[in-house]
Amino acid sequence: MDRTQGQSGRDEQGAGGPGTPSSASASAAAPASTGQAPTPSGPPGPARVVTLTAGDFTLTVNPVDGSEIEPLRPGTERGRPAKRDAAARAVRDAAARPPVLPGPPISGRPLLARGEELERLVRLLGRGRSVRLTGPSGSGRSALLDAVAARCAGLAPDGVVRISGYGHQQPGELLHALYATVYDAPRERPERDELLARVRDIGAVVLLDDLEMGGSALDELLRATPECAYLLAATPETKAPSDDSHVEEVFLTGLGKEDCVALLEAGLGRPLTDEETAWAGDLRFASEGLPLRFVQAAAMLRQRDELNHSDEDDDEEEPGVFEERPRDSGVVPLPTLAEGAAPAELLASRVSESARAALRIACALGGELPHHAHLPALVGDTHADTAVAELLDCGLLTPVGTRYRLAAGVARQLEDVGYGDTASEEARTAARHYAWWTGHASVVPERVGREADAVLAALAGADVVAAAVLARTAAPAFAASLHWEAWERVLRSGAEAARKAGEVAEQAYFHHELGVLALCEGRVDRARAELETSIGLRGALADKRGTVAGRRALALVVDREVAGAAASPPLRLEAPAAASEAVTVATPATPATPATPATPATPATPAVRTDAVTKAVPAAKSAPALRSGPAAAPRVDPAVSAAAVTRVAPVTPAVPVSAEAVTRMTPVVPVNRRSEPPTTLSEVFEDAFPLSPQPAPPAAPVPATVPAGPARGAGRRRRVLLAAAGALTVVALGTVVSLAMSSSDTEPPADGPAVSSTPTTAAPTTVQQNSGNDPAEEPPVTAPSDGGTTPGASAAAPSPGRTPGRTPSRRPSSTPSNSPRPGTPSTAPTATEPTPTVTETGEATPTATAPTGPGTATATSPTTAP
Repeated sequence: MDRTQGQSGRDEQGAGGPGTPSSASASAAAPASTGQAPTPSGPPGPARVVTLTAGDFTLTVNPVDGSEIEPLRPGTERGRPAKRDAAARAVRDAAARPPVLPGPPISGRPLLARGEELERLVRLLGRGRSVRLTGPSGSGRSALLDAVAARCAGLAPDGVVRISGYGHQQPGELLHALYATVYDAPRERPERDELLARVRDIGAVVLLDDLEMGGSALDELLRATPECAYLLAATPETKAPSDDSHVEEVFLTGLGKEDCVALLEAGLGRPLTDEETAWAGDLRFASEGLPLRFVQAAAMLRQRDELNHSDEDDDEEEPGVFEERPRDSGVVPLPTLAEGAAPAELLASRVSESARAALRIACALGGELPHHAHLPALVGDTHADTAVAELLDCGLLTPVGTRYRLAAGVARQLEDVGYGDTASEEARTAARHYAWWTGHASVVPERVGREADAVLAALAGADVVAAAVLARTAAPAFAASLHWEAWERVLRSGAEAARKAGEVAEQAYFHHELGVLALCEGRVDRARAELETSIGLRGALADKRGTVAGRRALALVVDREVAGAAASPPLRLEAPAAASEAVTVATPATPATPATPATPATPATPAVRTDAVTKAVPAAKSAPALRSGPAAAPRVDPAVSAAAVTRVAPVTPAVPVSAEAVTRMTPVVPVNRRSEPPTTLSEVFEDAFPLSPQPAPPAAPVPATVPAGPARGAGRRRRVLLAAAGALTVVALGTVVSLAMSSSDTEPPADGPAVSSTPTTAAPTTVQQNSGNDPAEEPPVTAPSDGGTTPGASAAAPSPGRTPGRTPSRRPSSTPSNSPRPGTPSTAPTATEPTPTVTETGEATPTATAPTGPGTATATSPTTAP
C-alpha cells in the first residue's frame, strides 16, 4: 500500500489500456484493448448476458429479468483447468497493478536502509517459510514487496503471485483470487471443496499486501495452501497470527537521519542547504523517520522553489498553457514543523484546481479515488486525468491493488480544513456517473470489478434513489466478474435502498439475486428465505416471468435439501418398548414436626429396592408410582445387591396404580372427646395437654394396590375429611385458649367500686337478689384457691370511708352467682363485662388510686392479685 520508496509505476502495464482522456465515453471503451475480454464485435445489445459455471450449476447472469440457475447438463462438465505459464502469469500480474498515469513522469525513489530486511525476507521465503512484514502506514512496505518480488521470481514453480488483502476479513475471496491467478479457468467459480482441492496444489510465493485479518482466519488461509510461502504486509493494528501458525515476524522501523536527508535530496533533485538540513533533522524527530513524510516534504520544497522564482526566471520560462499555480513575488519561507508533520493542507493549496476537485471526490468516497479515466466526467475538466499523477508525486496518494487511494492521515487532515463539506453532493454525483457507466454495454465486467471499492463507496454515500439505480446496474457486472463479495454487498445495499424508496419490483430483483448467490455458495436455508421473499413480492406485482424464474430456483433448493438429508440423515432415536421394567427406591423422609401438623410426611424407613411393573401411558396422564408407607416397607438386608433382585416378566396390571404416596399422620393434639365444650381454662388445658395421653392405635397394613372404583374415591375423601377435621380442631382450640386467657387478664373485681361522700354515710349498692325460697346455685367445680375463700364470696363488704379491697380467686368463674350466700353483702361480677358502681359526692374522699377534686365522680380501678 505504501509505495513511498522506489517507483516502478512507469514499468507497469495499464489494466484498462490506453484510454483517450478527452471523454468519459472513450474511457468506457478502453478495456477492449487490454486483451482481458474482447468487446462484442456486433452492435451493442440491450444488456450483457454472461454464462458462468458455479460448482454444479450453470448461472446465466441476466441484468433484465434476473439471474437464472440450473444444474449442469450431462457432458458439459469441465475438467481440471491447466495452470498458467510464466508469460501468462506476467500478464496477469501486470493487470493486477495500478495503471500507467498520464502526465509528466514521476521520478524514481530509492530504497534506502532496507538491505538487511530484504536479505532476510528472501532467505526465509526461499526456505518455504511464511513471514509477516509489520510496519506503520507510510513505512514503505509496498516498496519493499516490489524488491522482494524481483528477487524471488524463480524460487517457486508457480512463480510470484501478488494479491491485495485490503477490505478482506475472511480467506474465501483471497483463495478465489489466488486460484484465478494461477489457473486458467475463465468464467468459472468452483465450490468450496473443489477450490480447496485445487489451491492445495499451488506452489508459489504469495505477496499479500494490506493484510487485514489474523488469528483463525489467517490460519485457515495458511492451512488451505500448504505449498505456498506467504509474505504478509500488515500494520501493527492488524490482529496477530496465532501461536500455532509458525509465521516469522519482521518489523520495519523509521529511517536514520542520513537516510532521511538522502531521500529528501532524491525527491528534490538537488542538495539541501544548511537551513533545510536542520529542518529535515527536526522533521525526522517529529515523524519518527517515516519515508512517507519525507516524500511529502520533498514535494513541499519543490513547490517552494517554484514559488520563489524571480521575475527574470519567469520571463525566461514560458508558462504552460494550462498553468494554474499562483505566483508570489515574495520569498516563501520553509514550512513549519507542524506543516511538515501534517502537510496535506499546504500541499493541497498549491496543486491545480482539478487536483483539489479530485481530493474532494476522494474525501466523499471515504478515501477511494476513482480511476483517472472517470475524473474528466466527475470534475468537468477534460484534462483532469493528469491530477492523479500530480497528487501521487506529492505523496497524497498511495497505490492499493489496481487503484489509488488517499495516503494514511490525508483524508482526516483534508476534512478538517473543509474538503468534506460537499461530501453528499460529490457522492451523489459519483453514484449517478457509476450507474451510467456500469450499465453501459461496452464496459466489460472485469473493468467494473476493478472499480468495486469506489462503486461501493459511492453507493454508501448516495441517496436512496441513486443507490437503488446504481445497485441495479452494478450487481450483474460484479456477478459476471466473479467478484462475489462485492456482489453480495451491493445486493444488500440495493435491497435496503429499494425498500426505502418503495420500489417493490427492484426489491424483488435483489432478493432473487441474493437467493441465487446463496444457492451457489451452498447456503440452502438462506437461499430458501430470499427466494420465497422474492416470489411473494413478484406474485403481488403479477410478474409471471420473474415468479417462474424464482420457482425454478426454489425447486433446486428443495433438491439440494433432499440430497443433503439423504447424504447425512438426522439422528433418530428408537421408539420405547410397550412395557419396561422400572426400579423404584423409597427415599427416607423426615417425620412431621409439631410446627407443621397439617403437612403429611413419610416416616423414615430404610431404602428398599423393589421391582415394579410399569405400563406406558400417554404423556398427558401422570406416570404411575409405587405406594410406600410405614406398613408397606418391609425390612431388607442392605447387603443384597442389584443382581440378586428377581425380575419378573412384564405384566399389565388389572387396575391403575395411584401416583400418590400414602403417609399416615400422627395427630399432635388429641381430639377432644367431651360431649360439651370446656367452660373453664383448666378444662381447656386438661384437654390440650393430658396427664396420661392414650397412644394412637397401630396403623393397619396398607395394601400395595388400591381397588379402583368407589372404594378408591371414598378413601381419598376420608383422608381429606380427616385432615380438615384436624385443622378445624386446632383452630377451635386456639380460639378457646385465646378467649380464656383474655377473660383471665380482664377479670373484674368482686365488688363494684364505690365512693363515699362523708365518713358517716355510704351510698347503698343496688344488688339483684333472688327470693328466699329459691335454692342457691352450686359453684363450678374448680381447684381451691390459695386464700381458702369460697368461689361465691371472694371479697368482703366495703367499710365506710375505705375503698373496698379484692382478693380474686385463681380459678376464674364464668358463671356468676344469682343469690348471695348468708353474710355476704355486695354483688358478684358477671363473666362477660364488669359494671362498676359510681357514687357522686359533694366532697372528695381520698382513695387508693388518686385524689379527686370536689364535684367529680371517681371510679376505682380493680386490683388484680398476683
